Amino acid sequence: MEERFCQSCGMPMGQTDELYGTEADGNKSRDYCSYCYENGAFTADCTMQEMIDFCVQPVLENVPGMTEESARAMMKEHFPHLKRWRS
Repeated sequence: MEERFCQSCGMPMGQTDELYGTEADGNKSRDYCSYCYENGAFTADCTMQEMIDFCVQPVLENVPGMTEESARAMMKEHFPHLKRWRS
């Protein structure tokens, strides 16, 4: 199974649909996690930079050895390719 990532925050979605957000009709979103997307809408109205700022701490907690500087650099490289942030 192809690993999927939230197209807003980049979080790995895992092998089940447990972390997927919901569309307005109640179906699971194929693109966004439950932290970013609920009932067909984003849970936070923010910029890409604000999302990066918010995600730094969870990344540091979940990736041993990751520094804040490298986490920010990784997200600044990766986020512009995510569906929510594409121009």
